[in-house]
Amino acid sequence: MRKLATFTLILVCLAATSAAPRPDELSKKFVGAWRLVSIEGNPPGRTNVYDRPTGMIMYDPSGHMCVNIVFKADRKPFAPYTKGLLIATTEEKAAAFDGYAAYFGTFTVGAKAGTVTHHLEDNLVPGRRGTDNVRWFEFQGDDRLLLIPVEDGKGGVLARKDASYKLLWERIK
Repeated sequence: MRKLATFTLILVCLAATSAAPRPDELSKKFVGAWRLVSIEGNPPGRTNVYDRPTGMIMYDPSGHMCVNIVFKADRKPFAPYTKGLLIATTEEKAAAFDGYAAYFGTFTVGAKAGTVTHHLEDNLVPGRRGTDNVRWFEFQGDDRLLLIPVEDGKGGVLARKDASYKLLWERIK
């Protein structure tokens, strides 16, 4: 009986090991660092958000990701310039917050749906921890990635054909 139990335990361990998730080929295409090339349109319900935005998004082989976007190139430094955040005014902090987006977490790829989902572990915006950002994706060759948010700004989802807000990223080599 003891040999049978040991054999059963070995089979269970082998099954668990072989069933462990492995990144598929599509997920592997995301892995790397990407520089923001352009943003087309505005997030639903917001206008004039961007002016020469910059940013970076990174996906790693373990399934983690992070993104940072500066909305406008002409961000004003805090005064006095040597002290920064420690003595910045409330207005300066608000302007800095309003001009920046950042979050990190894990990601999963829905190959059939053509989506990548960013599972937020935390976010610059309080209250977004534990939420998902779903993006349609389109690879343009090996070096360009188009991400299109599916959210309509009202808690619903846009049809892909109706989405006009698009972020184009270029792989950093």
